Amino acid sequence: MLSQHMRGFIVIAVALLALSGCGKKKLAGVPAARAGQGRSSRPSAMPAPIGQVETGTASWYGHPYHGRRAADGEIYDMETMVAAHRTMPFQTWVRVRNILNDKTVDVRIIDRGPFVNNRIIDLSHAAAQQIGLIGPGIGPVELIVISGPVPVGPVLFGVQVGAFRERANADRLRQTLQEIYGAARVVERQGEPTLWRVVAGSEPSPESAETLAARVRTEQQSAQAFVVRLD
Repeated sequence: MLSQHMRGFIVIAVALLALSGCGKKKLAGVPAARAGQGRSSRPSAMPAPIGQVETGTASWYGHPYHGRRAADGEIYDMETMVAAHRTMPFQTWVRVRNILNDKTVDVRIIDRGPFVNNRIIDLSHAAAQQIGLIGPGIGPVELIVISGPVPVGPVLFGVQVGAFRERANADRLRQTLQEIYGAARVVERQGEPTLWRVVAGSEPSPESAETLAARVRTEQQSAQAFVVRLD
């Protein structure tokens, strides 16, 4: 079990992520490119089934991530129809419906996020504007997968346990988790400030990763642990 000191760092990091993820001063984000242009050649795997539906809370992102690289390697343009999702393959197209006003927008998944436990997708500024999400910052949505990439190779999933401003703190947690769960990594989340995400495990499916997440929440007293795709 983590020390009281380390748990305190995780609580602080989670609070920072929450502040960076919503509202008019939106700072939690992911990069994008112009629709139909600048697509990365990085392969995706295990496509989401066409017609798959997911409901939850959406948020949106803008500066300071505008102009920076997304996880798929392309440059984020916040005025194009793109988004971040924790587990869907890059280049998946998703129709997002704002449940409150029934407005829809189609977006392409190019990055990982949102890294706040109760949200399922981070939209670009342009996409959020199209469905009336700019003012409130967050809102209830329904996602429907409308197309996906050609499947290539295996894919793995892990569990995000914490995020830190200081790399040394992330490294200490990574070492602890690796000793317990056999695999752990530190992933840089560029921004202001840069955050170092700590991800445990290396599972072959979202279901087995969720089983690990339940174990982590109990053993590490980390209620915010959630499943992410390992790209």
